[in-house]
Amino acid sequence: MRHDKLALQLDLMLMLAENRRLTIDEICGQLGLQRRNIYYYLEFFRNAGFIVEKHGAYYSLSRRSPFISKLCDAVNFSEDEVVLIKRLLDNAETNDILVRSLKHKLLKFYDFNIIADPSRLQDEKRKMDIIYEAIKTEHAIKIIGYSSPHSQTVSDRDVEPFCLMNGNRDVRAFELSTRMNKTFRLSRMKDVRFTDTPWSHTSEHRSLFTDVFNFASENLTPVTLRLDRLSYNVLIEEYPRAERDITADGDGHWTYSTQVCSMLGIGRFVLGMYDHIEMIDSPELQRYVTNKLNCFINGNHKQ
Repeated sequence: MRHDKLALQLDLMLMLAENRRLTIDEICGQLGLQRRNIYYYLEFFRNAGFIVEKHGAYYSLSRRSPFISKLCDAVNFSEDEVVLIKRLLDNAETNDILVRSLKHKLLKFYDFNIIADPSRLQDEKRKMDIIYEAIKTEHAIKIIGYSSPHSQTVSDRDVEPFCLMNGNRDVRAFELSTRMNKTFRLSRMKDVRFTDTPWSHTSEHRSLFTDVFNFASENLTPVTLRLDRLSYNVLIEEYPRAERDITADGDGHWTYSTQVCSMLGIGRFVLGMYDHIEMIDSPELQRYVTNKLNCFINGNHKQ
């Protein structure tokens, strides 16, 4: 049985380390496991030092994870070698089974949209170096030609960058014109310029937090729940990271004290297990749940 469990863990590790992202349901379908088993293995990977990345509903294992990084260093090709191999394969007989097999293997582990364009890599590195220097020396930067998917505009932004996120792909910064903290994606910046202007709004910088229920916000609200055995089991199965904030509370009961970014995630959990949970010193959560129940009773489901 131990060998079977290890085999499943290795299969999952290989799936998540490939050049693609998978949902929990897709993983369950391919491995024939239940959702709670997948969450358990993901938490096991985190505890073992792997970097588990989540983008929306999709999961993957980062190549920056120490074990994967060491393994890649031992058997990986350099970027120049990969580009040369792909060029040779592109010039080979396209109907050859071996050629197609080699191309398929390379596509699993290398993103040729990036690797095949060394100038793009150099440009991304240059922009990141500027941002890193600005954060280290506490200076503002000017983001040139930022393409915003929300406003559908391209504009310059004067910001105070203070945090790198998501594997250095995103920058958390205070925007001077709006006096708001925002997250900017490096790939959407045409250019970045270092300025001589030191930070002047340090006290207004706000990091972006993500709670156990995968909601994000600048602010955290404390909540406390008393759980019976059923609600305790459901919570740690659906949200394994919650277990670190749970303590035993008498026979067959547990106390869950945490901080959340939104009432939506924890509210959905409480409403689904309302007769197995007691809310303790959590006024905002109590108001949210009461409002939802009143809306449901009155037929105003969309409020």
